[in-house]
Amino acid sequence: MKVFKFGGASVKDAAGVRNLAAIVQNYPDQLVIVVSAMGKTTNALEELTRNYFNGNKEKLQLDLIGLKQFHTRIIEGLLGDHPTDQNHFFSADFERLESHLGQQPSLDYDFEYDQIVSLGEILSSKIISTYLNFRGIQNQWVDIRKGLRTDATWREGNIDWLLSGSLIHSQFNFIENRIYITQGFIGATVTDQTTTLGREGSDYTAAILANILDSENVTIWKDVPGIMNADPHKFEVTQKLDMLSYREAVEMTYYGAKVIHPKTMKPLVEKEIPLYVRSFIEPQKEGSIICRIDHVMTYVPVFISKEDLILITISPLDFSFIAEESISKIYKLFAQYRIKVNLVQQSAMNFSVAIDQPERGFDRLIDELKRRFVVHYNEGLELLTIRYYNEEVIQQMTGKRTVFVAQRTRTTARFLMK
Repeated sequence: MKVFKFGGASVKDAAGVRNLAAIVQNYPDQLVIVVSAMGKTTNALEELTRNYFNGNKEKLQLDLIGLKQFHTRIIEGLLGDHPTDQNHFFSADFERLESHLGQQPSLDYDFEYDQIVSLGEILSSKIISTYLNFRGIQNQWVDIRKGLRTDATWREGNIDWLLSGSLIHSQFNFIENRIYITQGFIGATVTDQTTTLGREGSDYTAAILANILDSENVTIWKDVPGIMNADPHKFEVTQKLDMLSYREAVEMTYYGAKVIHPKTMKPLVEKEIPLYVRSFIEPQKEGSIICRIDHVMTYVPVFISKEDLILITISPLDFSFIAEESISKIYKLFAQYRIKVNLVQQSAMNFSVAIDQPERGFDRLIDELKRRFVVHYNEGLELLTIRYYNEEVIQQMTGKRTVFVAQRTRTTARFLMK
């Protein structure tokens, strides 16, 4: 049994879904196919959520119309005049969404986010499943929320592995079906409230299913030839990394490489399940593999860039040292506001952190910090991480930039720059 994951870029239109079908046809194996929302649907649903929460009803209606039209075009491009009732793709799911949007939002934005944004994966998986059956590729659609159970940490649900393991085994019965289509990114609480696993969390879903179902391997199908030493959308010259160790992949995702979700590796490492990253544009090519490697690997420099970061520098009000007690209070606030820290620098009187630009609550966070500390911050920064650096590449990447923070270890150099 194998697990395939297709992201939004691979199923952004009817041609992409047809390409998915062509790839799947070449595999006689038992397959679990995990799919993301189509194209930029998640972005559109996030905008819809913001308009709903902020009471902008006019824009909300435009968002809904746009979502329906986008998915209708894909269905028409796949099924044409086939007599299949297209309404069943939308009726129940959109009716539930519209019913939810007709009510006053709760006070919890993250809860509302999970209930609304999860629709993208539901629609995508239903369309793909129906099209594959239409093409004669028999499959069973599965609502992953009935099997993948989490706690109620909205937007970053924590998996209940014991309960999920039991339920997922009953959902995926390969005696009855060879191919299953399901959703990435989403799960549910024991009270059936939808949760999400974190942005780009479909990779993580694929790894969870592979672990529970003892998959032979996982393949993530992307618009790149494999794992590259830099994002080809940001860097002009890149190289494919044919093979990576689990440890190196964890390091890259920790520093912000977007090729796979940061939580993906742990479920795979536990059972030594290889992960392939391959191109859906050129599916005949091998791509890259992440697996157990016992010998020392030699890598070319690897560049990982994160943008829109904020550098916050915090100092005591009374001119004292930054002590563990102060740092503990700072991290407690970050946890309260669900702030992710990318880089830390400490001196006698300053504690500096680079964080992602928060979606909400940044001003409140700064106000709370200012009650106890002197606070300065700089916005719009880039954090560049170079694995396996040398002085030449450091000079090339930083020479003409203003560097706010620089850090180096034996294998990794990091620069927070403007």
